[in-house]
Amino acid sequence: MKNRFWLVGLLAFAWACSNPEQKTETVEQAPAKPYPTFNPDSAYAFVQKQVDFGPRVPETEAHTATKNWLLSKFESYGFAVQTQDFEAKTYDGLSWDLSNIIASYNPKATKRILLAAHWDTRRIADKDTERMDEPIDGANDGGSGVGVLLEIARVIGSQELKPEVGIDIILFDGEDDGEPELATDRDNSQIWWCLGSQYWSKNKHKPNYAAYYGILVDLVGAKGARFYREGYSRQYASGILKKVWDNAHQIGQGDFFIYKDSPEILDD
Repeated sequence: MKNRFWLVGLLAFAWACSNPEQKTETVEQAPAKPYPTFNPDSAYAFVQKQVDFGPRVPETEAHTATKNWLLSKFESYGFAVQTQDFEAKTYDGLSWDLSNIIASYNPKATKRILLAAHWDTRRIADKDTERMDEPIDGANDGGSGVGVLLEIARVIGSQELKPEVGIDIILFDGEDDGEPELATDRDNSQIWWCLGSQYWSKNKHKPNYAAYYGILVDLVGAKGARFYREGYSRQYASGILKKVWDNAHQIGQGDFFIYKDSPEILDD
């Protein structure tokens, strides 16, 4: 997704992430600008609520219930909310009704920032070692990203310190239903992952929409998570990536945002 904005992807690793390159840097500690208070317990509560609904696989009751809850939460925080409803084919020939959820703060502002995650879960646990044909709860993938963005929306809606820019939060649907890794009849004519973001990139929710940059959060809730500088982010958004990592160090979060490079990641 590089249509008129840069996208920075954050992916959490509880391990060394394929031996990230050992590039270390130091940052001059400038005074941090005032920023709202992020409540981690609130973010975790949002993750728990999603898990309580059950696996958010499209075309299920849990998926519908989660959608309605997400819409109501964003609306309660004063965001302008809409859905981008569309139909998509899956790798095994199913036809799914999907919905990208879009919540906008300060919708009239011309300078806009995009924050994104995905709210669906995978219908098979094909990378697990047991019960591989069952859907996953998705606390981390992608409940953690949704929890972070809900907490950001809550903070913006409830605290006096407001951003001056417009912010669009997009929760993509149908992102995690790609072909099983061991499939023998793979159809390489189409990318079956990232159905929601593929659709949005070709059908923006607003004509001529443009954002200065985007930050994608997925798999950000793992135990012992550390964030490395992901390959595509370095390639397409190195300046924004540097600002994010430098700012993290300036506010005392350098232990989590590591000045080391990691490989390219397709969908997280």
